[in-house]
Parts: sequence; structure tokens; C-alpha cells
Amino acid sequence: YMLRVYSDHIFNGYEFLENAGLVFDLNGKVLELSTAGSFDKSAYDYYPGLLVPGFVNAHCHLELSHLQNKVDSGTGLLPFLQSVVGLREISEEEIQLAIMKADAQMVENGIVAVGDISNKSDTVACKLNSKIIYFNFIEAFDFMQEELTHQFFDKYFKTYQQYGDLRKSMVPHAPYSVTPELFQLISQQNSESTVISIHNQEVLDEDQLFLYKQGGFLNFYQHFGFNLDSFNATGKTSIHYTLDHLDQRHNVLFVHNTMMKFEDILEVKSRFSNSFFVTCPNANLYIENRLPDYKLFMDAGVSMCIGTDSLSSNWSLSILEELKAIQKYNGWIPLETLFSWATINGAKALRMDDRFGSFEIQKNPGLNWIQNVEFIKGKLNLSRSAVVKKIL
Repeated sequence: YMLRVYSDHIFNGYEFLENAGLVFDLNGKVLELSTAGSFDKSAYDYYPGLLVPGFVNAHCHLELSHLQNKVDSGTGLLPFLQSVVGLREISEEEIQLAIMKADAQMVENGIVAVGDISNKSDTVACKLNSKIIYFNFIEAFDFMQEELTHQFFDKYFKTYQQYGDLRKSMVPHAPYSVTPELFQLISQQNSESTVISIHNQEVLDEDQLFLYKQGGFLNFYQHFGFNLDSFNATGKTSIHYTLDHLDQRHNVLFVHNTMMKFEDILEVKSRFSNSFFVTCPNANLYIENRLPDYKLFMDAGVSMCIGTDSLSSNWSLSILEELKAIQKYNGWIPLETLFSWATINGAKALRMDDRFGSFEIQKNPGLNWIQNVEFIKGKLNLSRSAVVKKIL
């Protein structure tokens, strides 16, 4: 048994092919990719519209799924974080149910791989049986409190161990929440060829803290009973602090980057050859009501990936909806580019491109059918009613 399909457009992970055909074996492995006119259409099933590989969600917080509709949108990052931290007391059963539901939603939305932030072990049970391959980022922070570094690290290391044989690494939460010593302890846990992730320059206050020791983080920490007395401004943007404490041999996913400037992007690119920039547009719109300046990243020639963030900061977990959000406000970005962010770039970032991200022989990338695509001025676009249907 084999699945033979063709479509008006096939995105192979890199570019659009017109009227091409694909053959998969019983296990979803790609056996053939045939160009227009080189195969007998009568032996193939026709899917009008567009066929693409399974989506890669490079940044998610599955364990926060139970917070859907519980946190107001449009508050800005610091009030948002305060709400989320304050909302953690919910019954275990409710949390587990929400996690299973969100995982199922991602499967249905054609997502095959996820880079997932985990502060707890709540998602382990779900992940052991999921159809999705997760890379688990066990995330640590110590609120910049040097005397608490070891206590926090020990707590997160226990969580790390609970993930057993699942793909995992230990990662720092964000520059404003991790001391140099905690960076070091995290780094010692990771093998050189791993993947790590860090939230970056999501809000203006982050750079203000590092440049001048000003901005909203001082009050934010006070709210939790911490002071930043031992913190000294560096006179540089926060990304410099991050780069000074990360291992260049890792794949590093820089997440959000909403307020990132061009020179900061170039700084990362020059120092870290395995860097990836993850954008979560709907979460940015939900929390801050703004998007990164995508032109800066494209001009810098860096690798972009797509994330959904969590249901606490998003209306759904759908990569297609993220692409529609970017296209709505940045219609100039070619659809081909957006789909490469959502497939091959995410797969490379998570070091899963041996299996996912593109229709290449012997890969097992999944198969999504995108319905309701439209031609505008000779260019392929997602209509507002575009939907994804998972075929494989």
C-alpha cells in the first residue's frame, strides 16, 4: 500500500512546485517526489490547493494549557507574567486534561514536532504517548538572586531527571531572570550537540534593565519580594549578557525578539553560527499588541522559526494561524518564506531535520493539506478562511 497524491502546489520545504506528485509508503516515508508531467495523474489522489510538510512548532508551553482564557490580553508582558505566576494553583486533573486536549489540538493542526518549555513535569505522561515528537526545554531561573541559585537549580534539575529518555536539555529562562552562576550550572548539564532556548528582548524594560538598571523589572521583582541590589547595569543591551553566558556549540533558539534591533541581530549572527530566531506572532499580539520588525531579520539573513507560545497567551495552537497573522500585517513576506519558517527551519533548529521539515526521500515529515489558498497578483496567498487538514 502506498499513498500517491498530487496538488496544484506542493511546498517541498524550500520552494513551491506546481502540479507535482508525492508518493509515501505505509509508514509515511517519502518514496518519490515527481515534477509536473512526469507521473500518471490518474493513479494519484488530487488535493486542490497546497500540500506542505508537517509543521514544526518551535516554541510552546504545553504545561500552561489550563490557563486558556484566564489571563487578560493586551496588558503588556510584566502584568501578564505576574498573572501567570499567580494562577498556578489548579487541580492536577484539570491540568492533565488541558494538556491532553492541547496536544490533540496540535496533532489535528498538522504539527509534528514541538520545542516545549517545561518548568514542571506535568507534561511527561502526555508526551510519552503523543504522536508529536517533543524537544523538552527544562527551563530554570533564579530571579537574579545569587543566594538562591543552587536551591532553584536543584529544583529544576529534579524536573529534568523526571523527563527520563525524552529529548531534553536544561535552558535559561531569560537574561533578566538568570544569574551568571545559574547559566553555568545549566550549561554543565548539556551535551555539546544539544538544542537550547531562551526568551529574548520581548519587552523594552529588558534592555532598560541592562543598559541603565531602570524600567519595570525593578518593581516586578519587588512584587515577588526580591530586590536587585546585587545587579549592576552592563551598559549594553540584554542580548550581550546572554551571548556571554551561552555555549556557541549548541543550537540556540532566541524566542520572541519583539524589541530586537538590527545590530543585536547581527551580533548574534556573528557570534553564534547555530542561532535561530523564533517568532510567536499571535502571542505578541495577545500580550503586547505588537510584532517584531520582520524586515530586520530578513535583511540580516538569519533563520526564522514559528512558535505558538501557550494557550495562556494565544487563542489556539495552530502554526497556520500564526502564518496568517504575519501575512495580515506583513503581506510583503513571500508565502514560500513563511512556510520555510514553519517547516524546515524549525526542524533544523530542533535538530530533527533528518526526519521532518521537507519532502525529501526517506524522510517522514507528515503531510498537510492547506485549503483555501488564493492567487493575488500572481502570488500565492493564504485566504482568511485557509484551513489545514492533516493527511499524514
